[in-house]
Amino acid sequence: MATPKGKYAWTATVGEKGQIVIPKQARDLFNIKPGDTLLILGDEERGIAIPNGGAFSKLFSTVFTEESGGEEQ
Repeated sequence: MATPKGKYAWTATVGEKGQIVIPKQARDLFNIKPGDTLLILGDEERGIAIPNGGAFSKLFSTVFTEESGGEEQ
């Protein structure tokens, strides 16, 4: 079965302290560096998602700009 372009899947093992290691290929692909903060979203029916940080930066920028009448503070 061919993998759709731009789609990936990896596995990670949860350690005794509840920590996971993000696979190197994923860290390289998404430019995740030591000290970066990741947002983890959870849905009991759909699972866990770790969205690209840029997606939320754009959303937050839009929300805060609109709240201030279109002007950034």
